[in-house]
Amino acid sequence: MRKNLSRNKRQSRTDSKGLHPRNKHKRGYDFPLLVKSYPPLEPHVKPNAHGNLSIQFADPKAVKALNAALLKTYYHTTDWDIPDGALCPPIPGRVDYIHYVAELLGIDEPSKGQTKDGPTISMLDIGTGASGIYPVLACQTYHWHCVGSDINSQSLDNVAIIINNNPALKERFSVRLQTDKNQFFKGIIQPGEIFDISVCNPPFHASPEEARKGSQQKLNNLARHRGVDDAAGKVNIASPALNFGGQEAELWCKGGERMFLKKLIKESRDYSSQCRWFSSLVSKIDNVKPAKQWLRKLGASDIREIEMAQGNKITRVLAWTYR
Repeated sequence: MRKNLSRNKRQSRTDSKGLHPRNKHKRGYDFPLLVKSYPPLEPHVKPNAHGNLSIQFADPKAVKALNAALLKTYYHTTDWDIPDGALCPPIPGRVDYIHYVAELLGIDEPSKGQTKDGPTISMLDIGTGASGIYPVLACQTYHWHCVGSDINSQSLDNVAIIINNNPALKERFSVRLQTDKNQFFKGIIQPGEIFDISVCNPPFHASPEEARKGSQQKLNNLARHRGVDDAAGKVNIASPALNFGGQEAELWCKGGERMFLKKLIKESRDYSSQCRWFSSLVSKIDNVKPAKQWLRKLGASDIREIEMAQGNKITRVLAWTYR
């Protein structure tokens, strides 16, 4: 198999559309390199319908192996794993978010964990999940100090294992349990504590049924376009039937993304003196306009809409400050 991988190395690289210029994955996946770094990926790598090396993105084991390989090869993170049923985040899209907020904070190149004339950056991840992916990428790419919060203690237990397996993360990444599911910053940001940026990836859906339909549509799209790498998709490692036990906060909430954003924005005003910039992914474009209206009403002094294009998918980061 390794000989075949070597022979097809050129074919394993495909140009991705729109990824940030600093993104290490903008030229696609170098599968021979990834397999060399992380051998458990090898059984999942095969030529796709176009003759290019790829994996089956509908296969949860393949997706998880690809993530582990990417994190080990490019982000010096070993023994990364997530429980069955947890969302498996696509690395290229997640690190794009980090690169864009780094620009927002005035950081002009990776591996500089500080602004042009300031101290080390501190980041808060609201809903870090079982993967802790945003703090992991921020710590390993920019050397930021990060706090990841979540309402699921089992998810945080898994993140703690990832941190303990990686000495560099121990120095920069800590987790905190949010005991009130109706709060985002309260109980997490401590008195006198200052963050430069908060990030968040809200649940997209308003109900389990809506989440299930969305996941099934995604699997159908993968089946139709098998062999085409979609770096921006959110792949679920559960079965298409979806068991929501312990994972519902990653997928859906009452009122869906729009209501989640409204609550997040409203509470952010109370912590405007303790966080320089707030931000969130916004998956549905129809939610951008009302979010901006809420921010203006609350007195945000600067609102930024950052468009991210990954593959055929367009998503946005909404960032705001009250300073």
